[in-house]
Amino acid sequence: MAKAGFTSSTRDIPAVSGIPSHIAVIMDGNGRWARKRFLPRVAGHSRGVDALREVIRACMDRGVAYLTVFAFSSENWRRPVEEVSFLMQLFMKSLQKEVERLHQNGIRFRVVGDLSRFDPSLVTMIRDAETLTAGNTRFNLTVAANYGGRWEIIDAVNKMLERNPDKRSGFTEDDLAAGLSTHFAPEPDLFIRTGGEKRISNFLLWQLAYAELYFTDTLWPDFGAEALDKAIESYRTRERRFGRTSEQLTEQGGAGGATPAGRHA
Repeated sequence: MAKAGFTSSTRDIPAVSGIPSHIAVIMDGNGRWARKRFLPRVAGHSRGVDALREVIRACMDRGVAYLTVFAFSSENWRRPVEEVSFLMQLFMKSLQKEVERLHQNGIRFRVVGDLSRFDPSLVTMIRDAETLTAGNTRFNLTVAANYGGRWEIIDAVNKMLERNPDKRSGFTEDDLAAGLSTHFAPEPDLFIRTGGEKRISNFLLWQLAYAELYFTDTLWPDFGAEALDKAIESYRTRERRFGRTSEQLTEQGGAGGATPAGRHA
């Protein structure tokens, strides 16, 4: 299991291995998957839950320690009211159905984001699930809901100022990172976006500074273990320099994490 706690790749050189410790995913393409099959968009969201279940199992089997998925952005409230309502109901039903299974498999479950807009009953379910799984250490599943990267940074700054009411300058990365939603996890090694779009869409703006980016045309409901392996294989070919030169990596021969990542598989 990867060392818990946020580490900054702009300050320190993280260890590199052939398997990413932390994978972050934008699960895109549910609506298009449904439309291609002449089904309502909500059918794609339902199938997307099945895909997430498979990806969690695959990550655990391959030694990934952290998975963070973007389930609902702060911008998704702009979608049709009926779809937003369905997504909220799907979230509740999925929690009811899956939380005990997550717990039995040693998975720690967290939700990050601004939950103030959610129905109180859903917030209670989320907090109960987090409490139930708080002692689990086998795997870490984090769901970003009503989340936005810019919101998170502003929220972290406000928390930093609240902790230091008499201080107005001289803050460090550590000061701000302590207030990030994912302060408990190392930075993502690999970012995956399904569905063909090539942008990060306000997701983990601070944390993705040095992540390897992987984009695929595969729609999320079709993304499974085999597709995950392709993403990890791409990751293994990347030269992760963290500001250094290729020559330095060759000379150091692995100090601080040699690259490509696959060399430390």
